[in-house]
Amino acid sequence: MTDSGLYACEVSVVTEYLQDQSSPEAGQYVYAYTVTIRNTGTTAAQLISRHWVITDAMQQVREVKGLGVIGEQPLLAPDAEYKYTSSVMFNTPSGEMYGTYQMVAVDGHWFEVDIPTFWLHQAAGLH
Repeated sequence: MTDSGLYACEVSVVTEYLQDQSSPEAGQYVYAYTVTIRNTGTTAAQLISRHWVITDAMQQVREVKGLGVIGEQPLLAPDAEYKYTSSVMFNTPSGEMYGTYQMVAVDGHWFEVDIPTFWLHQAAGLH
């Protein structure tokens, strides 16, 4: 959660190992992750961009930055939720991700929302 009161969002993530898209013998492990963003503040806000830090089991780190999520920049009214699913591939059987969303409220105030660390492994579930 960030900036309680006017500007606040909660983020939760559910992960799933995609066995049918993975190829362990080739060092390819694919995971889906479904993110739910809920505006817990009192002001509508739009998700503008994202920043992910992705680390595999060998501690190799990569960062991903870009506009929106899955090609969208959703506007969330107070108490509204936005859910999307994306995927990531690792060269190791497991890894972790965390990051931030950059948001702008309808009054022009910019704020960041933390995406808590979540782990991706073959027995994946709710984090």
